[in-house]
Amino acid sequence: MLTHINEKNNPKMVNVGNKDITKRIAKVSGKIFMKKETKEKILNDNLKKGAVLQTAIIAAIMGSKKTSELIPMCHNILIDGVDVDVKEIENGFELFVTASTAAKTGIEMEAIVGCSIGLSTIYDMAKAIDREMVISDIKLLHKSGGKSGTFERK
Repeated sequence: MLTHINEKNNPKMVNVGNKDITKRIAKVSGKIFMKKETKEKILNDNLKKGAVLQTAIIAAIMGSKKTSELIPMCHNILIDGVDVDVKEIENGFELFVTASTAAKTGIEMEAIVGCSIGLSTIYDMAKAIDREMVISDIKLLHKSGGKSGTFERK
């Protein structure tokens, strides 16, 4: 039985009213690859648009907070916290977004959207000098809480 389709075959938002409130955490990562020169300019805060990595962190947090407005079947949940970390990788950066809540439904989508928006912000701020950047590998690393329990990517 499909959970997001009603008896008339129309979309519906799942009712989570009878579910228990549990502490839920999701951690997501994603990567952006770019030219060596672009990465150096970002690291040296040498782009016209300003501090790229700090702006991407703020954007990831803001994106997490707007998830229910962007993903049609996502519930609007109270987010307890969003933590964003940026790591240098060869030819780019890896962004990690960890979101947490105490709610009746999960927070994976908030972490995924936050990561996507953070990476997209890096692209936006550096596109004037590098239109060949590639955003990739956005994936759930960890999820805990709720009926389905814990998921840990191997």
